[in-house]
Amino acid sequence: MAALMGGLIGWERELNHSPAGFRTHILVSVGSALIMLISIYGFADFVELKHFTFDPSRISAQVVSGIGFLGAGTILRQGVTVSGLTTAASLWVVAAIGLSTGAGYYFPAIITTIIVFVGLIIRKQLDRIFWNKKTRAVLEVWTDNEVVQLSELITIIANSKSVSIKKLRIEEDQHEESKITFTIKIKGESLDAKLLEELQQVEGINRVEQVY
Repeated sequence: MAALMGGLIGWERELNHSPAGFRTHILVSVGSALIMLISIYGFADFVELKHFTFDPSRISAQVVSGIGFLGAGTILRQGVTVSGLTTAASLWVVAAIGLSTGAGYYFPAIITTIIVFVGLIIRKQLDRIFWNKKTRAVLEVWTDNEVVQLSELITIIANSKSVSIKKLRIEEDQHEESKITFTIKIKGESLDAKLLEELQQVEGINRVEQVY
């Protein structure tokens, strides 16, 4: 149950190219459920001992504070733009769903899963209605590590009136190149070819590809 509900929310995050996706959410949810089961049943043999204080919430309570470290790893800050807050919040909720499932409270866990999942889906629809029907796209920019200026790339994209940056991720590969992945929103149905040309002309850029 925990894997199913956590995986459902993680699947939605995976489709949005979030730092924590399907597998991470399943692990958090199942792990939280296991910790709750241990808290409730793991010390049953000691309950009847004298001078033994049984508090099933003690171990599970650490999940609430501990999940903050994992959530913080999904939050990225670039200038005045902060991304990953929704994913961090979804991990926190998934941990609560796992704890609820482990305690046997299936109905609250199911209701919470439905609310979170529907809320994430509805948000996309509202974006399309109130943000001039912007389309999500992903740009992959392959660069030489020592030459390219990230700020120049951001400036070029930011200066385009029809494009806004939603997420940014930097990866290095074995060929001494860096891949900068921009998740952007386009006003309209397609990306302006002039923007791709401007990015390609920046010194140090090897290639620019629009994934979708």
